[in-house]
Amino acid sequence: MRKPLLVTEFLDRARRHYADQEAVLATDGTRYTYDELGARADGFAAALQQRGIEHQDRVAVLDPNTHYHLEAAYGIFQVGGVHTPLNYRLTPDDYQYILSDAGVDAIYADYDYADKIEQVRDEVPTETFITNDPDAVGGDWESFDDIIDGVGADDYTTPEMEEDEICTINYTSGTTGDPKGVCRTHRCETIHAYLTSHHQNISDDDVYLWTLPMFHANGWGHIFAITGNGGKHVCTRGVDAAGIFEAVREEDVSYMCAAPTVLNMLLDHYAENDVTTVGDNDVRCATAGSAPPEATIRTLEDEFGWYMMHVYGLTETGPLITTSNARRTFDDDSSDRFSIKKRQGLGFLGTEVRVVDEDGNDVSRGDDEIGEVVVKGNQVMEKYWNKPEATHEAFNDRIEGYFHTGDLATIDEHGMISIQDRKKDLIISGGENISSIEVEDALYDHPEVSEAAVIPAPSDKYGETVKAFVVPMNGNPDDPGVTEDDLKGFTKEQLASYKRVRRVEFVSELPTTATGKVQKYELREQEWGDEDRMVGQG
Repeated sequence: MRKPLLVTEFLDRARRHYADQEAVLATDGTRYTYDELGARADGFAAALQQRGIEHQDRVAVLDPNTHYHLEAAYGIFQVGGVHTPLNYRLTPDDYQYILSDAGVDAIYADYDYADKIEQVRDEVPTETFITNDPDAVGGDWESFDDIIDGVGADDYTTPEMEEDEICTINYTSGTTGDPKGVCRTHRCETIHAYLTSHHQNISDDDVYLWTLPMFHANGWGHIFAITGNGGKHVCTRGVDAAGIFEAVREEDVSYMCAAPTVLNMLLDHYAENDVTTVGDNDVRCATAGSAPPEATIRTLEDEFGWYMMHVYGLTETGPLITTSNARRTFDDDSSDRFSIKKRQGLGFLGTEVRVVDEDGNDVSRGDDEIGEVVVKGNQVMEKYWNKPEATHEAFNDRIEGYFHTGDLATIDEHGMISIQDRKKDLIISGGENISSIEVEDALYDHPEVSEAAVIPAPSDKYGETVKAFVVPMNGNPDDPGVTEDDLKGFTKEQLASYKRVRRVEFVSELPTTATGKVQKYELREQEWGDEDRMVGQG
């Protein structure tokens, strides 16, 4: 028989089987069972429907990792809405573009970030504005807790939904132009959660610590996988090393995901403090983005006593499509395992991951040829929102029918990939995607900048950081008429904080081809020197 794959089933299952079990530890210390979490999601669903939200309407969520995000997301799903999570580090202009592009009808925004929405309120199509603390927000905002009070499952109707309809739109920073809305269906979100549950060994006794932003591809699908398995969510407002270790000890955390920058925070805190790194449960930790150095994995496993897994993917691909958690390829007691765990790894079940050359042919196994990573799988996105040309290119560039990641890699004899470089000049700093072109555009707005080229530079803290090579307007790099701090401050005013320029080098000219195109690879080679890869590794 065929049963539709709908994301509403994850909370439904948890309510059926784990109603009295603890579901969430909120950031204020409140604890909710799955029955209570479900009732709050019901209340939000009813409130949305009362405010005119209909099947397939877009509803945005701007929230750090709190219980409100989980409740809002499932409330949206339950009325057939499209969950549109927003990166809380963006600027008001970014939000204006996204809310308008997606045609968002309603938004829930945490009190710490609602003011950014208030600034563009009159410029967006959104009509319903909800927050968790209206007294802390300027403007006319409704209270989340007030609107769900007294309403529940009997006060809304779930429409008939199909597994192939859109249920989430996640906006990703593009390498050119405006951000793109990644459209994902009930089916691909569900299958991705199944795959993540298997490859990350998720079970009902897991205690999951939210160090990974929920807005990042729906928290890498963990808003579904943890919930559906009946695990416990430990929520956070931001990330700090001491708080992570405290939560691990006090709540017996068994599983978390952490960007390389978070791992570095933990290592620094551990080196400077007498820290107990585990509670009653063993801890496993997944990381993605730039490959962590072997020394990092060694410390986390041999000293922290954690089990590390390296995963890989993009917002468009689920995100997760590969894992280094391939136990038959390494010995747990051998130091050789660290070189395996640095790799992005093997494809998930049902996922075809290939590395192909310019003609779409597979490169040879043995790590001696570089090609682009392409993928085919049920967890891959449906399309880009309102961008048919970009969608077609993404699935048909080198080879028809595969999503083209833009990442360049080698592949070994086991089929484990290892990212070597990026086809497009995307900077991944602390787990955040940064478009070099967007930063360059900001620099070109400065009157003392004649030319600029932005590349990723190595960073011990973030893996990669933003560096700009700048030709000053007066042509004199020794007396450029503007300082490095001036340009850093200028980009900080123009861009989201994590996108700003961190390093500046003034030059008399940029390396270019005969046709005038800047040869960024020369700048990267200069910057990365003897590093194994021109991708930040911490």
